[in-house]
Amino acid sequence: MRAVFGVLSLLVVVAIVGLLARKQLATIAPAAAPASSTAIAGGAATGNAPAGSPKQQVQQFEQAVQGAMQQARPLSEEK
Repeated sequence: MRAVFGVLSLLVVVAIVGLLARKQLATIAPAAAPASSTAIAGGAATGNAPAGSPKQQVQQFEQAVQGAMQQARPLSEEK
């Protein structure tokens, strides 16, 4: 009996999570579709579209990380 209640409550939780996920995806998916189509048509006009190919994006990220690593760290006088 205890196992039946456990399984039933697990199914209820999964159903609730599924409904919430579907609701979230329904609100996000229509908003994301026009942004990606305008990004393709108008370049990076939206500001959200990443520039360049994935390989170029990785290189830009690596350059940004290297630039941040090269900056001197301020010395704290407290010890």
